[in-house]
Amino acid sequence: MAIVTIVVMLGLIEYFIFSLQVGKARGTYNVPAPKTTGDETFERLYRVQMNTLEQLQLFVPGMFAFGYFVNSYAAAGLGLLFIAGRAVYSRSYVKDPSSRTVGFIMGFAANAVLVLGSIVGALLSL
Repeated sequence: MAIVTIVVMLGLIEYFIFSLQVGKARGTYNVPAPKTTGDETFERLYRVQMNTLEQLQLFVPGMFAFGYFVNSYAAAGLGLLFIAGRAVYSRSYVKDPSSRTVGFIMGFAANAVLVLGSIVGALLSL
């Protein structure tokens, strides 16, 4: 399970980086807290951060459950797919929100397999 923990921490570091980008953008585009609207680039960075936070709620427990009930190395591979998908999503969304599909699908598919696979693995272990 160490490999699962490492990949989860990498995902959290990625989220931390997204959070730092939002903080920097607040200053760059003069969007003081608690505002969440203003400059379009700021809003895109903010949406990437918030969407990633929403996805992490599936990712973190899905990773640990899949690693425990199915296979830790497969969980790590799916986790890396999620992280790569979030990176693609971020770059695409900030550039042009309509181009975010590939990154979104990568992360969503990884989460779907992690969560559904965890259910199946848990059921089979009964």
